[in-house]
Amino acid sequence: MTARYVLGMDLGTTNSVVAYAPLDAEQLAIQLLPIPQLVDFGTLESLESLPSFLYLGRAEETAAGSLDLAWADGRTFCIGQFARRQAAEVPDRTVGAAKSWLCHSRIDRHQPVLPWNAPDDVPKVSPVMASRRYLEHLVAAWEAAFPDAPVAEQQVVLTVPASFDASARELTREAALAAGLPADFVLIEEPQAAVYAWLAATGERWRKVLGVGDKLLVCDVGGGTTDLTLVGVSEEDGELALQRLAVGNHLLVGGDNMDLALAHHVAGQFAAQGVKLNPWQSVSLWHSCRNAKEALLSAGGPETQSISVLGRGSRLVGGTISVEVNRQAVQELLIEGFFPDCSPADRPARRRASGFREIGLPFEADTAVTRHLAAFLQAHGSGGQSVQPTRILFNGGVFKSDALQARLLDVVGSWFGGACPETLAGIQDLDFAVARGAAHYGWVKQKGGVRIRGGTARSYYVGIETAGPAIPGAPRPMKALCVVPIGMEEGTEADVPGEEIGLVVGESARFRFFSSSTRRQDRPGDLLDEWDAQEIEETDSMETELPAGVETEEDCVPVRFHSRVTELGMLELWCVGTAIPGRWKLEFSVREDAET
Repeated sequence: MTARYVLGMDLGTTNSVVAYAPLDAEQLAIQLLPIPQLVDFGTLESLESLPSFLYLGRAEETAAGSLDLAWADGRTFCIGQFARRQAAEVPDRTVGAAKSWLCHSRIDRHQPVLPWNAPDDVPKVSPVMASRRYLEHLVAAWEAAFPDAPVAEQQVVLTVPASFDASARELTREAALAAGLPADFVLIEEPQAAVYAWLAATGERWRKVLGVGDKLLVCDVGGGTTDLTLVGVSEEDGELALQRLAVGNHLLVGGDNMDLALAHHVAGQFAAQGVKLNPWQSVSLWHSCRNAKEALLSAGGPETQSISVLGRGSRLVGGTISVEVNRQAVQELLIEGFFPDCSPADRPARRRASGFREIGLPFEADTAVTRHLAAFLQAHGSGGQSVQPTRILFNGGVFKSDALQARLLDVVGSWFGGACPETLAGIQDLDFAVARGAAHYGWVKQKGGVRIRGGTARSYYVGIETAGPAIPGAPRPMKALCVVPIGMEEGTEADVPGEEIGLVVGESARFRFFSSSTRRQDRPGDLLDEWDAQEIEETDSMETELPAGVETEEDCVPVRFHSRVTELGMLELWCVGTAIPGRWKLEFSVREDAET
């Protein structure tokens, strides 16, 4: 059946949005889908975004039908605005930042571990399941509004961070298919989607704004993450072309950190009044500061804002306690804390307060976005020089503040002799740009138009154990074999040249994988004896037993590698037998172990 609509789904760390456009229209007309959600027990409203929070209800709430929706009775959980409010009331029952957990390879993301560190009597979900729940809600909202156009029959474009590796993309795909997205849905990186939103807003004028040799920096600072991408402008057959040149790491620093910083500042004001907040009030204050931050940083915002929390204890039962915060003080706090002036040689601090820390998400030790940006531009430069962006596209709710945009431009300009990159204007609302851009990408994919080329944002490697005598207590040295280079196009495959490699079969073995976002020079078949841990990092390893497939007395069979990058950007690595017939498939998220 022919799709009637293209849907752009932004599965955000803090908010999710759906944009859509009819495919039978002559002109692109993107609209936002109102998303019904609970805003209180038993109270349903339609909002333009769905907060990416999952509240796990109590038994009595389920029995009373307090969490039910128009399309679902007997709900044991809720998603959206009310779930985010419950994060202040009962944080132990609320899941947040599920998307960031998807790319956290130090845990099994299929295991029910969220809410992290919640008491044993609280039901838990996996990061994959939480992501599936968000997408199921978006699918249900669409089908409630368009019952004659099921999601599975539409053209769907789902966004992911540019920093997501092959494993995180595969886990996203798994959650999406389980939620009811069509098998042929497409993934697009969020910074690229932001560029498509700008293209949609600018129209054909974009060719007069950008020119050959321009380097566009997409700086996306959302609620929970910072995503950096470089897009180059070149000429092909007399036409301007766009190509993604580089992406940064998945940086866990964003608007949520700013809310916490403001909450810490306000808690000090409460303490000066002799009021010490208990843990419940501190969490509530964090969420109150989010609203205050957005108001004080917005253009034309108030000069002061009152921040209140509910009273607790015998002196304050039934009342509230409040303080006034000043617009200028808040701007200075957030500008200096998150966008401080620095040099292009500065690097993010990595030292922590203690050699011991709780297991959890790897939040950045340094909140300075400017220092992370300096490191990114240096890593992708050449000859020891940083890349100089000529244009910049701001995205993410944080940059609704003109003051934060201005500071970042000033800092970047100071790195290049005062030459500030020119800001690309035109995106009206940064909260919805990614979803709108995803819908625009789906439109041009079918109707034709300018597209950003890029291929894989990372190079991928497999760990090869060296041969040699065993030494007690010392592991054998490891080499890294490049199997996918940076820029390998989606939907392509290639044989990996080089010597035969022994594949362990018939017994449990650990397979190790590595990736790099900076080593553009490595080609398939390159074997690295040593490498800089800042350049190549280990990603998901897996422990599995590959069946021998045929009778053999050997526990190690000679193979050569054949790599394939799927249309969704996932890596398939095939081990092809050279002495005996057999093909074994290894993926970062494995469901099929072998094919013989």
